[in-house]
Amino acid sequence: MLTLLKKTTVPALALLLSSMAFADQPGGTYQFDKKGAHQFVTFKISHLGYSWLYGRFNDFNGTFTVDAENPENSQVTATIQTASVDSNHAERDKHLRSDDFLDVSEYPTATFKSTKIEKTGEKTAKITGDFTLHGVTKPVTLDAKLIGYGDDPWGGYRMGLEASTTLTLSDFGITKDLGPASETVEIIISVEGIKQ
Repeated sequence: MLTLLKKTTVPALALLLSSMAFADQPGGTYQFDKKGAHQFVTFKISHLGYSWLYGRFNDFNGTFTVDAENPENSQVTATIQTASVDSNHAERDKHLRSDDFLDVSEYPTATFKSTKIEKTGEKTAKITGDFTLHGVTKPVTLDAKLIGYGDDPWGGYRMGLEASTTLTLSDFGITKDLGPASETVEIIISVEGIKQ
């Protein structure tokens, strides 16, 4: 072993050790970067089949725990404040908060808690979990992608993920008739987590 070390150059040994340390770093628990607002929950729904309506939820938080050696054991939880819905139109947002849609006075939060994670590629996975919206809990599967991870300029460590799914509104008790083109809504989630 000593002979091997003597034959190994210092730069090569340092590179080996640093790569080993880097491989261990991604595992752990990450808090969504709510303070820095490096997180988005956006939605997209057809308007009469003629155009797309885009919006977002401005207030949400969550964590994800990464098991680097066994990714299927990783976990994700998130809570959305439904009253924070923002479609860039005050009157429409008021209607979205009413009992025609989100009924935010009765159901102030929507939650997601993962129950299964299936790795589908080097940087992709299907995350299945219990999603509660409008007082109804249903299993939902997110198509997730790892964007990147590493040190940040402030001495922390970060990981970024993006995920998407399509929900049928009536599955969650939202039955307002908006026409056949508007029965489903696409959800896109992008989060940057800070390792705790």
